Amino acid sequence: MQLTEVFFKYQLTWPHMHYFLAALCLAAAVYKLTFIFLKRKAVLQSFEAFPGPPARLLFGNVLEFKQDGTDLFKVLKWAEKYPYAFPLWFGPSVCILNIHHPDYVKTILASIEPKDDFAYKFIESWIGNGLLVSKGQKWFRHRRLLTPGFHYDILKPYVKLMSESAKTMLDKWERYANTEETFELFEHVSLMTLDSILRCAFSCNSNCQIEGGTNAYIKAVYELSNLINLRMRTFPYHSDLIFHLSPHGFRYRRARKVAHSHTNEVIKKRKEALKEETELGRIQTKRYLDFLDILLFARDEKQQGLSDEDLRAEVDTFMFEGHDTTASGLSFILYCLACHPEHQRLCRDEICEVLQGKDTMEWEDVNKIPYTTMCIKESLRLYPPVPGISRQITKPITFFDGRILPAGSQIGISVFGTHRNSTVWENPNVFDPLRFLPENVSKRSSHAFVPFSAGPRNCIGQTFAMNEMKVVTALTLKRYHLIEDPKFKPKMIPRLVLRSLNGIHIKIKPVEPEV
Repeated sequence: MQLTEVFFKYQLTWPHMHYFLAALCLAAAVYKLTFIFLKRKAVLQSFEAFPGPPARLLFGNVLEFKQDGTDLFKVLKWAEKYPYAFPLWFGPSVCILNIHHPDYVKTILASIEPKDDFAYKFIESWIGNGLLVSKGQKWFRHRRLLTPGFHYDILKPYVKLMSESAKTMLDKWERYANTEETFELFEHVSLMTLDSILRCAFSCNSNCQIEGGTNAYIKAVYELSNLINLRMRTFPYHSDLIFHLSPHGFRYRRARKVAHSHTNEVIKKRKEALKEETELGRIQTKRYLDFLDILLFARDEKQQGLSDEDLRAEVDTFMFEGHDTTASGLSFILYCLACHPEHQRLCRDEICEVLQGKDTMEWEDVNKIPYTTMCIKESLRLYPPVPGISRQITKPITFFDGRILPAGSQIGISVFGTHRNSTVWENPNVFDPLRFLPENVSKRSSHAFVPFSAGPRNCIGQTFAMNEMKVVTALTLKRYHLIEDPKFKPKMIPRLVLRSLNGIHIKIKPVEPEV
């Protein structure tokens, strides 16, 4: 009887629960909208000194970006109208000051301000809190522990391994050379740079270049890059809960699982191989030291090493940064040389003179090809592998023209915009390697050319990357003539690295052997 009465009362009060829940949802919505409004008001005040393109209330400037290969050039047009810097809105309350002049870039990169909590927050669940996204004392400690991994003595043996990876790729290209068939570069170069990073940094002899089908790790990296970019552009996806419940969130977690299983396997194999080793010196008597050796044996002043979580974060970071950015840079370098046969010929003459008939590069050869290096730098200027960098300032910053940005503001450094700034570079869209003659470099700001960032948070692996780009470019030009196919023009899109919407295509033909 009592149970019946309780149930009856519950039924009577249930409709009131609907009203209560509706009121609760309304209150939450009002609170959220008020929070967004107040945040927008504060951001508008922060960027008051910086005029920019008109932004919609809800979507900001996001709808201006069509994802059709024209977006980077749209930013260049805005840069002409708004010198030095302008705000870009990503939703109703997220705003980033986009800077595109060396004097502004220098102010930011000379500091140790951390990466922002907007763009890099979406990457962290993939690559962890490693050197790319960490800040404060953790960043200082990891930078100090990892720096020995990029010493010249560690990098020297890598040149031979890079040459071997390049040779595997160039052997595969023979079928294109014999038919002069147009082919897409980026996929080939990505496999080659992944093979190279596995060999050099992790002493892992991969067959990824000769396996059939698409490499699962590279496919996962493509998927993750696209989904992170989509999340940045889609305001509701800024919410972790909404993104997690969405179909895109499911795809992200699936791709992340593939990427993590790849790096976990690399770490697991090395730990098993090193069970009996306790000193780096003993390992060095058996083989060259690599990046993973340095990570596993790194110790700070308290004799503390990296935790398992930190170890995977650094491996994930270097696995991605070490192959994808270099693949982007190399693909566009080869494309540029295909489009400019006169510079290609000068590079080839220089390379053949240095190599003297050898079919591999050695450490001593890397710095003997100055004209080729200038061509590589000019390509990196026009097609920077990382087209943008972002920071969140922790204290007010005053720029050289007197404008002030308050603490907490988010800043995006447009590397692409800085490299094509017409007030800094004469005929900025023209390929001209002579810009990098020493006498011309000395006339420019040190921050006019920043493909590897600059200052204390510059790219720790830039020497590794430049060496690989020199080795692969040299061996490619020694073996093949690169030919542009006018039917295929890259449509550049900014992802985590610079990519082309329609791929990067060239034709090749064999270089006649010297008599």
